[in-house]
Amino acid sequence: MLPMEAIELDVFRHRYESDTFWCGILLGGCGGQLTTKLYTDRACHFAHHPDPDGLSHVCGRRARGVNSADHLYVRSAAKSWLAGHGEQASFEYARSAGEPLGSVVDIRWQHGALRVHLDQAVAPVWDNAMEPVLGMGVPVDRDTLIRRWYVHRIRLDSEGTARRVRIGTEAFARPTEWFGLEECELTERGLSTPAVEKVVQARNAPPHHGGRPARRRKYPSRTSGPKGCCAGCFAPVESSPCS
Repeated sequence: MLPMEAIELDVFRHRYESDTFWCGILLGGCGGQLTTKLYTDRACHFAHHPDPDGLSHVCGRRARGVNSADHLYVRSAAKSWLAGHGEQASFEYARSAGEPLGSVVDIRWQHGALRVHLDQAVAPVWDNAMEPVLGMGVPVDRDTLIRRWYVHRIRLDSEGTARRVRIGTEAFARPTEWFGLEECELTERGLSTPAVEKVVQARNAPPHHGGRPARRRKYPSRTSGPKGCCAGCFAPVESSPCS
């Protein structure tokens, strides 16, 4: 991200003086070369180099906000995080007619897959091999939370000229807890945070009312999930035949 203040842009220019900048096609851009524009009376920004013929440059990029490159930050962060777990991942920016580029990021590795929904353009599918991870503005209904025990969310926070990925765990009647990727793990249930362990322990705890033996609980399940689990998702299904 280009700093918007003039004094910060001076530092930015010095740091990247040997680099060139281009209008990214994975941002919906034209691929043309960019330059930096410094202003003291308005926000600094990238601008296209003028066309050689002197005509106004036409670029099809529409989204220019701070979050317009979040799908690229997600890819970079996930690639590094999975490599730290010994996994080599592949990525796809799933897109069909009418869906904006960057709405969905598919992440696959040898033992699992995630579909990151950064906005509401594509509805989550809960009962397949890819675990949905929902952006802040993507709704989840009460029944899904109860059936699955929990769902994961994602948000990106600006830090300097970069964006940092944070993963949240949302459960029914519990506040969403947020963690850095370095605090998350890959387990038999899939993507896991410290909050997942608390949810599982709470759901597996025996009831407090008396005399009746505790009913055995199941772990969260998914179609192609942990061994011994049935169709569903990363979350438990009470009627599941799994053990």
